[in-house]
Amino acid sequence: MKWTYRHTLKACYTGYITQAIINNLAPLLFVTFQRQFHISLEELGVLITINFFIQMLVDTLAARYVDRIGYRPCIVAAHVFCVAGLAGLSWFPQVFPFPMLGLGVAMGIDAVGGGLIEVLISPIVEALPGEEKASAMSLLHSFYCWGHMTVVLVSTLFFTLFGTENWNYLPLLWALVPLANAFAFVRTPIRALVEEGEGFSIRKLFSTKLFWVFFILMVCSGASEQAMSQWSSLFAETGLKVSKTVGDLLGPCAFALLMGTCRLFYGKAGSRIPIKSFLSGSAALCAAAYLLAVFAPWPLLSLVGCGLCGFAVGIMWPGTFSLASSSIPAGGTAMFGLLALAGDVGCAAGPGVVGIMSGFFGGEMKAGLLAAAAFPALLLLLVPFLGRKSPTPDKK
Repeated sequence: MKWTYRHTLKACYTGYITQAIINNLAPLLFVTFQRQFHISLEELGVLITINFFIQMLVDTLAARYVDRIGYRPCIVAAHVFCVAGLAGLSWFPQVFPFPMLGLGVAMGIDAVGGGLIEVLISPIVEALPGEEKASAMSLLHSFYCWGHMTVVLVSTLFFTLFGTENWNYLPLLWALVPLANAFAFVRTPIRALVEEGEGFSIRKLFSTKLFWVFFILMVCSGASEQAMSQWSSLFAETGLKVSKTVGDLLGPCAFALLMGTCRLFYGKAGSRIPIKSFLSGSAALCAAAYLLAVFAPWPLLSLVGCGLCGFAVGIMWPGTFSLASSSIPAGGTAMFGLLALAGDVGCAAGPGVVGIMSGFFGGEMKAGLLAAAAFPALLLLLVPFLGRKSPTPDKK
């Protein structure tokens, strides 16, 4: 079989599904870990922190070294790490002296793979032949949303059929996805985003004012997304007084569905809509969705605000990536790595702001979500500064 760029694109789609698996499978098992291994909520929080900081570290290192090593060995290694981490999730808690240690090592290995995928997949797609880069990027990122929903639905079906006591077989089944994709990336053609030695160095990026605008945009994108995504279920259950089932279906599940729908829509129709206009409109809609969730007089209308927020944030991350690549053509992998780092900072900052502000106002979730509306508002203010292309002086 002759491997073409179409196969490369499909492998990249599967790469984002892989990232959805490693990011969302372990949280589905947290209650099981508590029961079987007697792990506390604080220890579960440590696991989340391990995943977050290792991904940030990998983002930073990848920005510096991926161009020297090459895309292919790095993206294949990323999937191998994901296979090892998922397999470890099944085995390590039973074979390590302490289950918590085994889980931490497994999630750490997964985080290395996830961080590499986050840095590499977008520039691989950006480098593929074709003109509609923003549309391709949006469609690519939609597969993370579909992967997230698939992980939840398939895992729920597995637990229904085989029981949670057999949970350790589930990560092994999911590991087949990155295993197959690793073999695909061994064969698919891959183009470099910029020629060796032609991309901006990290020092050069730091001295480029336009890069810092994109960096802040990515922080705002990650914060706008995760501030609502992480807290929507708790907000629905405690703040709006609806059942957990209703809250989960109309909160985070609807959020993921509409976020994926937005990315799919722009992936299909993006050639007719300027990306900056769509990004500005999405930022305005996101701020309005936060306000609707906070101030709506009826719970159902607040949940509509949560769902609208999912649609609004859909284009922010991939749209910023695409705009940065077209505005700073010599940014290369270093730029994608640093922007991924900025997005991860936002993913931590957004939920953190909600939690801190809610606690300051006596546990009132609406106060926290109101504070988080500042992130899409800031993004809206920054988009007009993206009107020109960065010059390409020497790359030192």
